[in-house]
Amino acid sequence: MEHKNPLLHSDSPQRFITIGEIMLRLTPPNYDKIRAANSFEASYGGSEANIALALANLGIDSTFFSVVPNNSIGKSAIRMLRSNDVHCTPVILSTPEETPTHRLGTYYLETGYGIRASKVTYDRKHSAITEYDLTKVDLEALLKDFDWLHLSGITPALCPSCADFILECAKKAKELGLTVSFDGNFRSRLWTWEEARDYCTQVLPYVDVLLGIEPYHLWVDENDHSKGDVKDGVPLQPRFGEQDNIFREFAKRYPNIKCIARHVRYAHSGSENSLMAYMWYEGRTWESKLFTFTILDRVGGGDAFASGLIYAMMNNYGPDDMINFAVASSVIKHTIRGDANITDSADQIRSIMNMNYDIKR
Repeated sequence: MEHKNPLLHSDSPQRFITIGEIMLRLTPPNYDKIRAANSFEASYGGSEANIALALANLGIDSTFFSVVPNNSIGKSAIRMLRSNDVHCTPVILSTPEETPTHRLGTYYLETGYGIRASKVTYDRKHSAITEYDLTKVDLEALLKDFDWLHLSGITPALCPSCADFILECAKKAKELGLTVSFDGNFRSRLWTWEEARDYCTQVLPYVDVLLGIEPYHLWVDENDHSKGDVKDGVPLQPRFGEQDNIFREFAKRYPNIKCIARHVRYAHSGSENSLMAYMWYEGRTWESKLFTFTILDRVGGGDAFASGLIYAMMNNYGPDDMINFAVASSVIKHTIRGDANITDSADQIRSIMNMNYDIKR
């Protein structure tokens, strides 16, 4: 008798893997300030883990690779992922000899309210993934049975060994024929803008699906950098023509990139935002609807956008539906506490996509 996981209800047969760091998240309840808090709500998150979890909840066969300490905190983080149907078999539970500081990275989230923006404080130096000897990982064995690999610019910012590892993962995935998606995800508390641009630009030749247009060098003249970057002067909320021009430059210089997508945020306050998105696909730029919503928890909104786009591509959505499903995935995440979009029904996201907000009975 053939056994199947009944939770893998997506139409896509593809197997997905992502690689990165999972962290303990500590949040004061009720929008409190950290300095006034006497308790914290504990959960787990991290960009790559968020995407694995969101896809698993939508029925995609989803796997996460990381290094966590072999202690109760590391095991708890992995247990959370497994409880959301993410495969964690490749995860390395490190010993104190392998990772001397033997810790899981932590971050503190001060949730914004009204005109007060949210604030993140990292405590992730010397986490297990940064101390482990990643050259011991057999990349071909890790990646060979998968169809899609997702990476981000956060993990390489942690330390040089992580940077080398992520670049080698991208190269090996392309050699093995996987689809590679990459989200630059710049974090100013981890490295400088120029460091991020220098590194992430090296990844571009191995990318099929690019999330966001920064941090990358897109020089006006490759031989004279004093002429600046094509993206210089483009506002955070670009007009269609401005975004189309940038997409075309990326596509011209990196013909390996099949899809580029980025969401555009309009922050009316810490509690109310609007989102829309642009996408380059099949030789043209597509524009999504604009969604306005009230925020419960903003963290992970970009990861939900990425997971929505990946899901839509895996399930062969048309371009209009691809970009609108991706934005709707991000919008619904803003109504969910925690880092990840735990929505387990694509129909629910499609209702948001179609701006149908009625009660479901």
